[in-house]
Amino acid sequence: MNRIGKILPIEGYWVELQGTLPMDYAKSLTHLYQPLIGMAAIILYQTLLHEQEIQAEKQIPQTHHTLMNYLNLPLDEIYAARLRLEGIGLLKTYEINSQENRVYTYVLMPVFSPAQFFKDPMLSQLLYHHIGIEKYDVLEKHYSSNSSDTYGKNITASFQDVFQTVTPDSLPKMNQEQPKQGVNMESVDFTPIEQSLKQRMIPVKKVLTTYNCKMITQMMFLYELETYEIEKAILWALTEENRLHVDEFKAACYDLFQSKYKENHIRLVEKATTTEPQKKNQLTANTKEEQLINHLETISPKQLLEDLSSGHHASEQDLRLVGDIMTSQGLPAPVMNVLIHYVLLQTNMKLSKNYLAKIASHWSRANLKTAKEAMAFAKKEVTSYKTAKKPVARNRQTKEVVPEWFKQQKKQQKQEVAATQEDKEDELQEQKEIEMLLKQYSNHNK
Repeated sequence: MNRIGKILPIEGYWVELQGTLPMDYAKSLTHLYQPLIGMAAIILYQTLLHEQEIQAEKQIPQTHHTLMNYLNLPLDEIYAARLRLEGIGLLKTYEINSQENRVYTYVLMPVFSPAQFFKDPMLSQLLYHHIGIEKYDVLEKHYSSNSSDTYGKNITASFQDVFQTVTPDSLPKMNQEQPKQGVNMESVDFTPIEQSLKQRMIPVKKVLTTYNCKMITQMMFLYELETYEIEKAILWALTEENRLHVDEFKAACYDLFQSKYKENHIRLVEKATTTEPQKKNQLTANTKEEQLINHLETISPKQLLEDLSSGHHASEQDLRLVGDIMTSQGLPAPVMNVLIHYVLLQTNMKLSKNYLAKIASHWSRANLKTAKEAMAFAKKEVTSYKTAKKPVARNRQTKEVVPEWFKQQKKQQKQEVAATQEDKEDELQEQKEIEMLLKQYSNHNK
């Protein structure tokens, strides 16, 4: 990844600390965070932390050239370390473009205490995979030892048990986003999982608690699992009381990861490309088809159904049907989006269960992974279907004696003209369908 030129030495920065650090933050940085993000990122965090105290006495921002001297590192390595801090949730970066140059504000997020770190499903699981079970057990026992265990059962009353405050309706609304500690991740659409649990008469609120939803999201991104795979792991890890057994769920996710990726190991590695180039590619899509593929790659099947319904809620029946087929056939969400689009166009915008299941089974055997692959496969299917439907021209009887080569030439010319005309009509119809879908997206997102 080319990082040269991302930051210039002359560009300035401010440092702020959001919240307060735990007493044993240094232990967390050394033993728990450092194996995940490396020494350079830890040194950068500590340097910025102490820089914040110095900057409180100054009125001008510090330059990155000074930071290079402090760390004795080139600027591209400092930028890489910054990205690692951002990715693990320890740093937020803001940028202001002035007439002279850019100025950054680095907001340091509080480090988890060791006890908090081991309670975080994602970070603790990552550490487990990075350092191995023996070292992990040593650290966990050392930092999780609690002297209060000898006191007996904790019967301390909570705030809600003792006090009553204002009613929920009279609470002021908070417009500002509340800062969250830990790794930032995209939200997950739990609708297919909810539908599956309801089908099996499993109480959704018992399984998808706030903590469980966060933990499920973390495991999903950690092991790069699809929604249908997460659903399998949840069903495997349910207790007799229909509660999610966290350790069994983690083990199930890891088993699915191993069977899916064979010999791969869970480790934090930097992506070959960042999200910025991906967004750029989406913005510079040359054709309407590329725009459509980008849409189908990034939205959920639920969003697609709502977009095609002019923004109305997708019906529970359609969501259940889509969820069942995704689970049974193991189709990724982008492929399912193309499948929904394809079936609706073939059946006059009606979502036929039998037809959808039949095509899904075929596409599952084709092992399609992306919306682009699914779109190309769908085009190929339509072309082969139309070719098979073409009537065979019968040889007309004629009394005239015409050379065979002349008849073949005329026949070939007619076929070429007809094929060209049909291809143009197909292409025109396809463009109309794509434009119609894109129009629905743009109207819904205004």
